[in-house]
This record gives sequence, structure tokens and C-alpha cells, in this order.
Amino acid sequence: MMTKDVSAEIEKALQLLTDSGKQPTVALVKSRLTSNVPMPAIIAAIKSWKGNKSVPKIEVTDTPLSADDKIAQLEEKIVALTKRIEMLEAKQ
Repeated sequence: MMTKDVSAEIEKALQLLTDSGKQPTVALVKSRLTSNVPMPAIIAAIKSWKGNKSVPKIEVTDTPLSADDKIAQLEEKIVALTKRIEMLEAKQ
């Protein structure tokens, strides 16, 4: 399963809120994120931010591919592997 590091995005949201004089809350941070981050991760980030102005590394799972995207990826792999097999057979 693929993961994506969202620490920088959360830190940016927290910094923007702090710079504008607002107290960071889960709702305010979540509204400024483009990624879907679980609430416990946001809470941990806010606690860390209040303590030492840093955000721990937070990773979330990437959104899964649709069936059509998976099929397209597999078709591309088949084409690439077929070409490789043909090259190997031509060498023999």
C-alpha cells in the first residue's frame, strides 16, 4: 500500500493559522488541507505544534486507484514485458 507524507502540508496550515493570529483547532487545520488526514493525526500534530512548533512525520495512505486505472497500468506492464521477452528471444 502506498503512503504519502503530509507533514509539510499540516505544518504549513498550522503556520498560516498562527501567523493570522488564530488558535489552531482540528476543524481549522482540516479545512486547510487538501489531503484526507485522520483526526487523531491532526490532533497529534496540533499538540506537537503547541509544544515545540514542529510537526511529527505523518503519513496517510494514498487514495486507491480505480479499476480502470489498475487495468491501464497492467496493460502497460504487459506491453513492456512482452517487448522484453521479444528482445531476449531475439538474442538467443
